[in-house]
Order: sequence, then C-alpha cells, then structure tokens
Amino acid sequence: MKYIEHYTDSSIIVEVLSDMVIIKSEQDVLDLMVNIDYQYNSRKIILHRDNLCSDFFDLKTGIAGFTMQKFSNYRFRAAIVGHINYKSKSLNAFIAECNRTRQVIFTDDVATALKELT
Repeated sequence: MKYIEHYTDSSIIVEVLSDMVIIKSEQDVLDLMVNIDYQYNSRKIILHRDNLCSDFFDLKTGIAGFTMQKFSNYRFRAAIVGHINYKSKSLNAFIAECNRTRQVIFTDDVATALKELT
C-alpha cells in the first residue's frame, strides 16, 4: 500500500493506492483511519473503487453503511474514485445521498475528488 499526500491551503488529503482490496470489514476501515490520522494528521482520504471489496456495493451486506458511519462518527471526509457500474436503484440512491451530504463523495477522477475535499 502506498500513500500520496495532496497538500491544499488548509489541509492534507491522503490518497491510498494499492493493488489489493483493502476495505473488507469494519476493522479495515478503522485501521485505515487511525493510520491516516496518526501518520499524516489528516482526516481526508481518497480511496479507489478497486480497493473496496465487491460486497461493499451490495448494500444488503452492510459494509457500505458501516463504512460511511465510521467516516461520519470520526469526522473523516472521504472520496471514492472510480466508475461504479452497477444497475441497482438502491445503490444509485445511496451514492446520490452520499454526494448530497458531502461527508463521503463518489466521483470518477482524483482531480474532482481533490476539489470536493478541499
């Protein structure tokens, strides 16, 4: 796993790069947040779609819900980057609601993620 620091006028946004799935459980989310907060003193994260397990996008599993709840509870802002190609009305509504509240946003590219998290 590799971390890229993006500096803005007021904060650091940490982009997580990995060839593997890194979010599979609630503990994975907590471990990542603690690591980012401790190492970079940041509460802004960019994750790539391919780093989330496929069950994340099946809302019945609850993985997406507890992930968003952890980000909200611990006051982290996050962006999920990458095209999401699922034909689920509930998932599309979930993504639209996340983007509306802006705690966690879903976008297709890192440049937009950086702009939204700044």
